[in-house]
Amino acid sequence: MSKQSKYFLAGVMGWPVMHSRSPRIHNYWLELHGIEGHYAPIAVKPDGLEKALRALHPLGFTGVNLTIPLKEAALDVVDRVDPVARQIGAINCIVVHEDGLLEGFNYDAYGFIASLREADSHWKANAGPVVVLGAGGAARAVLAGLIQDGAREIRLVNRTKERATSLALEFGETINVYDWSQRAELLAGAAMLVNTTSMGMLGQPPLDIALDKLERNCLVADIVYVPLETDLLARARRTGNRTVDGLGMLLHQARPAFRHFFGVMPEVTPDVRRLIVSTL
Repeated sequence: MSKQSKYFLAGVMGWPVMHSRSPRIHNYWLELHGIEGHYAPIAVKPDGLEKALRALHPLGFTGVNLTIPLKEAALDVVDRVDPVARQIGAINCIVVHEDGLLEGFNYDAYGFIASLREADSHWKANAGPVVVLGAGGAARAVLAGLIQDGAREIRLVNRTKERATSLALEFGETINVYDWSQRAELLAGAAMLVNTTSMGMLGQPPLDIALDKLERNCLVADIVYVPLETDLLARARRTGNRTVDGLGMLLHQARPAFRHFFGVMPEVTPDVRRLIVSTL
């Protein structure tokens, strides 16, 4: 390998940020690929976001990832926004171009779809109805990914129906909205169930949904990764369903960001997965 012409710098901004697993992921890949550089956690309060982002170019950063609560606010700061990020309504990756221009992307949708294909290489978005629980920021990314990948029918359910209705109006006729009380009934005939809510996360109550109507060939996914196997996934596994945890989405969304920052598209391997599982 020829000697690098510069030392690469990137990081993740958030408030708080020290809980982020992104530094472990990216620094692991840097070492694996022999790239001289570093990926750092950067604590930034919301009111300091614009100054922090504008300082990236003079400091020599190639880019940053964003986590809560900065992902939405960044839309009003960057110079250019990728259409997918605009549709999702949030940015989780900012690329610093050589002239200082800041370009925002969102790879959560990519990460979600890639995690499904990692778990089941034969999975298809158009295999049948998809039940999506939740209507927050994570749901927006999941919906964008499913629709872009060819889903034909999405049954969207949220505890506050108005939020789900708003998403349906925004994302189009692929989405049908139902009452929260119908969540268990909607599993009949579904090819996939996705939980995008925080229910089941460590410190949160488990997701309250009966799985009686869950068909054996239905794929069950949960974007939560702490714990790695939520109550929903454990119950689905016991009934014989294939399951996908939320860690895959985290790992796969990091891949295109790493390519932007450091010039190499890394792979999600068992080793990097074990590394992050050891921190959970």
